[in-house]
Amino acid sequence: MTTTVYIAKNVYGGDGLGRLGDGRVVFVPGAWTGEQVKAEIVEERRSYVKARLVEVVEGSPDRIECDAGRVMPGMVYAKLSYDGEMKAKEQQLGEFLERARIDVPEFVPAAPSAEFNYRNKVVYHFAKAGGAWKIGYRAEPSHEIVDVAEDPLARPEINAKLGEIRRSVTMLLTTGPMQVRKETERKESVTVRWTKKSGVKWWLGDAPADMVLKETTCGLDFEVPAGGFYQVNPDVAEELARAVVAEYQKGAAEAPDVLDLYCGVGVLGLCCRAPSLVGIESGRQAVEFAKRNAEAQKAPNARFFANQVGRSLGRMRAGAGTTVIVDPPRGGMEANVAKWLAASGAARVLYVSCDPATMTRDLKVLSRSYAVETVRWFNMFPRTARFETLVSLRLA
Repeated sequence: MTTTVYIAKNVYGGDGLGRLGDGRVVFVPGAWTGEQVKAEIVEERRSYVKARLVEVVEGSPDRIECDAGRVMPGMVYAKLSYDGEMKAKEQQLGEFLERARIDVPEFVPAAPSAEFNYRNKVVYHFAKAGGAWKIGYRAEPSHEIVDVAEDPLARPEINAKLGEIRRSVTMLLTTGPMQVRKETERKESVTVRWTKKSGVKWWLGDAPADMVLKETTCGLDFEVPAGGFYQVNPDVAEELARAVVAEYQKGAAEAPDVLDLYCGVGVLGLCCRAPSLVGIESGRQAVEFAKRNAEAQKAPNARFFANQVGRSLGRMRAGAGTTVIVDPPRGGMEANVAKWLAASGAARVLYVSCDPATMTRDLKVLSRSYAVETVRWFNMFPRTARFETLVSLRLA
């Protein structure tokens, strides 16, 4: 069934949201705020439906044309102006905070950043189709491989090497001993990574255990294992790290000691250059590198421990002289960690998040003891649905 829908807004994830005549919500990917569209219903639920955009009856001034060859899976905002994307994401974050009843005295808009060619890491899958090998991103929900000869999201340095890498992978898949071809096929993916100091590196399947990459953030050098986490947008990651440091310095006189939860290789905590730093991270390899980074940066009062944060509560200490940095994975903090932090008595909490839903869930718990000072967001992943947020809280 095809119906005409007015799009009231774009929700988190990028879909346009409207309502049917019976009051049900309808989600239309590729439709933008303020548009009148014709959409074909493809899935029906009791309270909402999903639809496919058929025709734009009245378009948004933010709608743009985009070469189909430059639209990769995940680029939900490819046909929306960058300004329109920024407005949509800012509205989404504001609505998450409003629904959670989080009082925000200061909301800092995101600074402009590059729309394209920002990713320092890309993972391409490969599969045979029609007798030929395709190397690229998986489309949703079909999982069909979209062949990528040039990647609009990848760094220029990666694109410069991409043809050579694709030829090498294709040769491994098609020539030489059958054992090598089968082993290559089983690895299913090729990862390409770039850093300013290490250049372009690539590997098939899992990252080589002995490959070390060198990064720089806030003027400090960091070593990171090839398979370890580091933000994929180095320019915006620098901006985020500097914002964390600035927030820390605002309260450093009263809360100089740092407890860095989900610390990874130690980037945010070490960038603060605190007189005392304790970092906790579940990944043992990441903790080994955090220790190496602390030693290289001559931070003798930095200590890092490998354990799940939720299992470390009995050993953690935070009080009036502590600033806690929290940078959890997309799922947010474990429930017991949020409750512990709310009762910890730490003077300040700096919460970094890549998911506004789990972030606001955790903020509702923290708001029992803490008041939000500022919220600032960062368009870490332009043209895609996601973004990063930094929330600064103080003990109420």
